This record gives sequence, structure tokens and C-alpha cells, in this order.
Amino acid sequence: MLQVSELYIYPIKSLGGVAVQNAEVTRRGLQHDRRWMLVNEHGHFITQREFPQMALLKASIQSDGITVHHQSSGSLLIPFNCERKPLQQFAVWEDTCFGQYVSEEFDEWFSEALNMKCRLVYMPDDSEREVDQRYAKPGIITSFADAYPFLLIGQASLNDLNKRMPLPLPMNRFRPNIVFTGGDAYSEDLMNQITIAGITFYGAKLCARCVLTTIDQQTAVKAKEPLKTLASYRMKNNKIMFGQNLVHENTGIISLGDELKVLSTHTEDRFIVAKQPITTA
Repeated sequence: MLQVSELYIYPIKSLGGVAVQNAEVTRRGLQHDRRWMLVNEHGHFITQREFPQMALLKASIQSDGITVHHQSSGSLLIPFNCERKPLQQFAVWEDTCFGQYVSEEFDEWFSEALNMKCRLVYMPDDSEREVDQRYAKPGIITSFADAYPFLLIGQASLNDLNKRMPLPLPMNRFRPNIVFTGGDAYSEDLMNQITIAGITFYGAKLCARCVLTTIDQQTAVKAKEPLKTLASYRMKNNKIMFGQNLVHENTGIISLGDELKVLSTHTEDRFIVAKQPITTA
């Protein structure tokens, strides 16, 4: 049996994830997931890819908001209910989406903590950003995530990677929303339609991995792994694949221990990565 073993919410884009026991699946993804992000002076999103020090900002979810902690700057509480302000356009990759600035006080706190000028943006409920229509039906929305509302990874896939690595890496390098146990390594690649706790999910596309996976989430130090090892056996169309992005069609609550049921599998070539035997690292 396939079972949900870990659930993660990333309240502020590219900051650390919050492990939870259960999560509400809303129309745009897990509740609170990537509803905030940091932008530069030009309104373009910033991430650990260029600014690895963002890994040192740790978030947690409270009853009344999101708390962000930094070892030097202390803690900041960002309320769920913020003052309504005019919507403005912001860039996330090729997308233009709408959000609002939250607070000049918060902007100053983040700018000091990261030692760079930045501002905090929030996506209110009336801002809707559709996912890439090439891989999903019209009307499916997401938050400030890179492209899709969910990322699914099997624990067996990480176990297989770590057998190939000089030193094992934790799951937090890959920033999944849903982790499951059971099944074969990379079985998530071929999952087309699945259900968890009565909620239907669809596999949209394999997740191409970037340099963010090479950043230690505790120290913010960059290295070559895991991309060096993944490139040796998980290449597809010149991209390194690990995990699958999902979309969904209804809402509800998912919890640790829930069964993941596979109703259909992909047959398209774009979901098939040639298997490679394990060689000693």
C-alpha cells in the first residue's frame, strides 16, 4: 500500500518548508502554501537560486499567522488577515500574476535579515493565476509556486538516489508537498490519476530540478550534489527530473497515513525516464 508519509507547506516562496500532520487542499493548493513571496525593487520574485541565504529564514504556521525566524534578526509574525491594498503585477518566471505589498515594516525586516533590498508580497483570494494550459485543463489555479500546486515524491526515489550518492541527502532539498512510502523508486513518474482521502489528483509533468537542490537548508552552503549524481541517470530532454507536479479537481483534508491510490498511469514518452542500474558512489 502507498501511504502519505510527509506533508509540507511553504508559506513564503523559497523559504523553508513547514512539516504538518494534515493539510487542507484548497482550490489553489495546500492552504497557506506560497501565498507570500519576496520580490526585488522591480517586482520580480527572488529565490534561493540567486540568494541562498534565504534558506536561513525559517517559517512556522501559527493560529493567527506565519512566524518567520532569523538567527540574527529575531522573529516576525505575518498575520493571515492583512490590510487590503491595491493589487499590482508581479513576475514569476514567464507569468504575470497579481498580489499586494504587505507592509513597509516587514519589507525592512526582510531586507535587513537578507542584507538586500526586498519587499513582501501576498496573493489574496481574488487573485487567480492559472497553471500552464499545455499540461492541465483550463481553470486550474496555483499560488506563487513555480508552476503547479503540488509536488509529489516517493520516499523510495530518495532512497534510490542516496544509494548512488557519496553522502545521503534529506528530502528537504527537493521541496515536495506530498511524500509517500511504498512502491518502487520513481513510481510517481507514471502516476496519472490518483486519489488521497477522496481528493483526485492528476500528474501534470515531471519536475525539472535546478541549482536550488544543491543548497544545504541548514547552512545555506551550495555544493554540486545532488545534481551531479542525478544527471548521470535522471536526464530527459536535457533536464534533470525528480518528482512529479500534480494538479487536482476537488478539495478536502489530507493527512499522514492516508492511502494513495493509483487509478491510472501515464503512457506518454515525456513521463518515461530510462532506468539505470545503481553503481557505487
